[in-house]
This record gives sequence, C-alpha cells and structure tokens, in this order.
Amino acid sequence: MSPDSLVILSTASLAALATLSAVFAWSWKGWLDLRRHALDRSHGGDVPVANRIDLADLKERIRKLEAIAAGVDL
Repeated sequence: MSPDSLVILSTASLAALATLSAVFAWSWKGWLDLRRHALDRSHGGDVPVANRIDLADLKERIRKLEAIAAGVDL
C-alpha cells in the first residue's frame, strides 16, 4: 500500500469512528431524556420520602450517565 492511500484510509476510518461515536452519544442522551420523562410522569405529586430518595438517586445516576455520554470528567 502506498503511503497516500494509507493516510486516506486512516482519515476515513477516523471520520467514520467519530461519526458513529456522535450518533451513539446522541442516541444515549435521547434514551436518558425518555427515561427522565417517564420518571417525572410516574412520580408526580405527593411522593413518600423513601420514593423521593430513590428518585433523587436515579436522577443523580442519570446526571452521571449524561456526563459520561458528553465526555465530561466528573
């Protein structure tokens, strides 16, 4: 293989990997938004204390997963 074709192949592979990573992160964020919406709908109004603690824990987990999906170090 010539060096030129190797550079082109490497660049194309890197671009494809970046595109797939971006699509995966976007899909993950959409799934997390869907789960957050479902949690908000199911836990509206008067919620017992134990359920509020569980809900706060789940929201914290979602926040951490969103940070991971966005590539942010916590």
